[in-house]
Amino acid sequence: MRLHILGICGTFMGSLAQLAKQLGHEVSGSDAGVYPPMSDQLEAAGIALSEGFDPANIPADTDLVIVGNAMSRGNPSVEYVLNRGLPYMSGPQWLGQYVLRGRWVAAVSGTHGKTTTSSMLAWILEYAGMKPGFLIGGVPQNFSVSARLGESPFFVIEADEYDTAFFDKRSKFVHYQPRTLIMNNLEFDHADIFPDLAAIERQFHHLVRTVPANGHIVLPAGEEALERVLAQGCWTPVVRFSEQDGADWQWRLDAADASQFSLRSLTGNSVAGNPCVQVRWNLSGLHNISNAIAAMLAARHMGVTPDIAAAALSEFASVKRRMELVGEASGIRVYDDFAHHPTAIATTLEGARARLQQENPQGRILAVLEPRSNTMKLGVHKSELAASVDAADRAFWFQPDNIGWSLAEVAAASRMAGQSFTDHQALMAAVVAAARAGDRIVVMSNGSFAGMPRKLLAALQQRTEAV
Repeated sequence: MRLHILGICGTFMGSLAQLAKQLGHEVSGSDAGVYPPMSDQLEAAGIALSEGFDPANIPADTDLVIVGNAMSRGNPSVEYVLNRGLPYMSGPQWLGQYVLRGRWVAAVSGTHGKTTTSSMLAWILEYAGMKPGFLIGGVPQNFSVSARLGESPFFVIEADEYDTAFFDKRSKFVHYQPRTLIMNNLEFDHADIFPDLAAIERQFHHLVRTVPANGHIVLPAGEEALERVLAQGCWTPVVRFSEQDGADWQWRLDAADASQFSLRSLTGNSVAGNPCVQVRWNLSGLHNISNAIAAMLAARHMGVTPDIAAAALSEFASVKRRMELVGEASGIRVYDDFAHHPTAIATTLEGARARLQQENPQGRILAVLEPRSNTMKLGVHKSELAASVDAADRAFWFQPDNIGWSLAEVAAASRMAGQSFTDHQALMAAVVAAARAGDRIVVMSNGSFAGMPRKLLAALQQRTEAV
């Protein structure tokens, strides 16, 4: 089949294009921004790319146009497809119909941690010899690719609640029909498409409706929004985990920085013949423990015992742009992180603080942040941002041109010294001037941030050479 993909350079659509190519389809695509790293991956896969949405970019012999959710009415290619009556379909619908049908789908949903948890689950299955397929909204460093078909019935999908397409306003994940479902957490986000949290909960309920009775739903205990989702109707066994009593599985923190934790069953099931299993790994933060346990329990439903999952996690290499160490100069480490919601910012910095306390109690956390998501642009989380950096010692905020509210007010409301900038060079100069040996610089943005992590590292190296 000859496919043309509109919006091909997004993480989801680019990964879908590579899966289509692996299935033997002839694939081309167009996007307003054709740039690395996705453009490099697509060209390496032999997929022809066109810049912009001129209808001439759509080959005359195209059998099906796959429409990304960034496309809207008024787009020249969209109007051409509609006017000519060309067959078209959304990316999630195509994925569900041509890749996921007939497979054991494990879907990972939630406001936070989807990419990391999906990567953990895929790696656990891989470590266990199950050769899963996957589509993940990032690049798991254990695999170095964001998508593959796999060699078994098992497929791990990052299940996003964002809408499907301009003609299908349901969440993407309703197309995936998982047998194993992780629901990590649920908070208000995507204010550009959802009016309130209740609207998102309704979409999660639609997802729950698609999970069969012989499936499995895994979630942390005590998540009120998720419990409201289940209260709307659930026909599938639910497994909960918690640090407290009262859940099906209980975990225990064995190291202050969360580099070690234990898991045991509270329902009479042994863990491979033992009362508990311990995980020792390279990640930090309580949020990552929650991600890991969700992945372990989902893998258990798919046939992997917790002791094997624990061994896999000891070799888990995380995901690019999730507290990814960019480099070190003069004892100052620079990290690149994707966090952009206040809760994700807070938990990431808390994890970094706990790890630093173990490694160097005199060191400081310097947070460098660019709020740029659609929800941030609307100012929905403005009141929560100041407190989100409480675990840092200094906070440096960059104000993009398209945010219509003042980050200077956020900086002024922070617990510690905070500064805001509208110029990248001024921001870099301030961070470099403040940094000293033992510090950890955590750069946080869900965009390119003008290459800020690597530019900061280069500036620190230049400072060292100058001295």
